[in-house]
Amino acid sequence: MTDFIGLPKAEVHIHIEGCFEADDVIANCEQAGIPLRAPRDRLFEAHDLKSFLEMLDWLCGTFRTREQLATTAYKFAQRMGRSGVRYADAIVNPTHWPHWHKDVAGMIDAFDAGFAAAEQDGHPPVGLCVSLLRTQSAAESLELVALLSRIRHRRVVGLSIDGNEAAAGRTGPRFAEAFRRAGAAGLRRTVHAGESSGPEGVRDAIELLGADRIDHGVRAIEDPELVDLLAQRQIPLGVCPVSNLALGVYPSLAQHPIDALRKAGVPVSINTDDPSLLDTTLEASYAACAETFGWDDETIRHLAATSVQASYADPALKARILTDLAAWRR
Repeated sequence: MTDFIGLPKAEVHIHIEGCFEADDVIANCEQAGIPLRAPRDRLFEAHDLKSFLEMLDWLCGTFRTREQLATTAYKFAQRMGRSGVRYADAIVNPTHWPHWHKDVAGMIDAFDAGFAAAEQDGHPPVGLCVSLLRTQSAAESLELVALLSRIRHRRVVGLSIDGNEAAAGRTGPRFAEAFRRAGAAGLRRTVHAGESSGPEGVRDAIELLGADRIDHGVRAIEDPELVDLLAQRQIPLGVCPVSNLALGVYPSLAQHPIDALRKAGVPVSINTDDPSLLDTTLEASYAACAETFGWDDETIRHLAATSVQASYADPALKARILTDLAAWRR
């Protein structure tokens, strides 16, 4: 069996909210006297994107102390290490965490403490992408960017936006100024698009939000001109094949467009999105795609290299990972 754990790679589309461990959530509930939303074996159950996001709100609501956040960050880095990830960009959306709405800076600091402790113990480094929710207002988006610009926390590498595109409608114009200001403040910009929306969401991400990376982006395949644009500008897509199947974007991996996008020259990487909630790992996603699409070593190495190049890791770390990747063989 191919050693995809040993493949040097980055994870660039993964949510902290999607990496909880059931035991930790149950312990939080016991500590705070919170009734469980469902029995343990159905704690992470959701049927569509709407119920999935509602579940995230409930789960995050059980995290109420700095220690709980730091532990979550530490375990996130441990999870990355078990999958052979050398660096990760972790997305966190403050709107899901009700006890931290008024202390986003404290929340970031708590996560930073956990990530720093994990890195000191030999686990992979992690950058934090702080995310807007599509249903927020333009004023709220500007408020978050102002906060991030003011605190300039070393852990925060980018501004993100996520949430249900289909339910929120077109949001590119609403958040264009926030993303412009984020770029001016030196933050990278990554945008969820082309999942619950069609290719128009991807185009808005490029033209209105100045995205230097797109999370999902797979439905760009429905617009050949957009595919050409992504290839020409080399805008990377952080693709999550298992997530797309679980949430019904595509009926099977064989019908997933990741390979078609790759062959069209679009930079694509493989990611997990919400691995704990979807019961998957990054190495399992690589293995499934490699088998389905018949990828050889050169193709797999190229995909892993794209994940590293698309990440917000510092250049020296990228260079070290890519050097190790060049020596990788199945």
